[in-house]
Amino acid sequence: MFNTNYISIAQLAIAFVLDIAIGDPQWSYHPVRIVGRAINLTENVVRKIPVPERIAGVFLTITIVAGTYVTAYVILQTSKRLSSLCELIAGAIIIYFSISIKNMADEVKKVMTYLIENDLINARRSLSQIVGRDTINLDRGQIICACVESVAESIIDGIISPMFYSFIGGPCAAIAYRAVNTLDSMVGHKDSKYTRFGWASARLDDIANYIPARISALLIPLASFLCGCSLKYSLKIAFRDGRKHESPNSGIPEAAMAGALRVQLGGPSTYQGEVIEKQFIGDIQNELNLKSINLAIKIMYITSILFLSCGSPFVLFFYNL
Repeated sequence: MFNTNYISIAQLAIAFVLDIAIGDPQWSYHPVRIVGRAINLTENVVRKIPVPERIAGVFLTITIVAGTYVTAYVILQTSKRLSSLCELIAGAIIIYFSISIKNMADEVKKVMTYLIENDLINARRSLSQIVGRDTINLDRGQIICACVESVAESIIDGIISPMFYSFIGGPCAAIAYRAVNTLDSMVGHKDSKYTRFGWASARLDDIANYIPARISALLIPLASFLCGCSLKYSLKIAFRDGRKHESPNSGIPEAAMAGALRVQLGGPSTYQGEVIEKQFIGDIQNELNLKSINLAIKIMYITSILFLSCGSPFVLFFYNL
């Protein structure tokens, strides 16, 4: 057990360094894209089963998450039979495909580049690649706000959650979480097509992110302090406004980030032409600008380092009691 835990942490550390160094590869055979294609294929199959939509959605969720876990398990067991080094490398690569730190920073920086050039058309187009809201009519301030919100939310989806499940369940759990997150992004919508069918995927994503989101309520303020912001104010807004988001989890990192930057996030957003009234998060003490995005990215990086450095000793201590 002792050696196994060290291997698991080494795999995560290697994956972390790989992601920071080269980011998420845009391959057509990227595991997450394969999962996405599997979701589309499985959806077409289960929708033909003569059962209620929610039950069909449960079938989809179980099939995709279990299939992803089992596939990763087979790969790891096969590599383990070859050598410990093969097991280490295979596990690190699986976790590497599960986390996404540099990619979010790079995508947001693309939007910043267009904003610096006052090219709102391309800024909106680039932003549409990382947010679900309609971007065609967003002004400069709204674009910046969406960028900061995306960075804050990615701290859960792309960093803390996959790392958390890697800590407690190794590479298989990390990539299975990624499958859960992909399911939620593809079918967990509240529209006429997916309200019932995507219910199971959306609820499972809420459950999977519950603990990581609350960990972020502590780590983001600490990272903010290390970046020269107020730890106390970030904590205050995290606990005051964390529940104002329609998601039980997304509002927590957004509120912590809003407090760190002393800005206001949230507010009405348009999805597929429909205006959704969202509550405002945080207070307007500073104006949202390009510096806000840069600081949010910096806080995201520091948060990821804190979780890796703090989580590893805890896991070793827990499993060796």
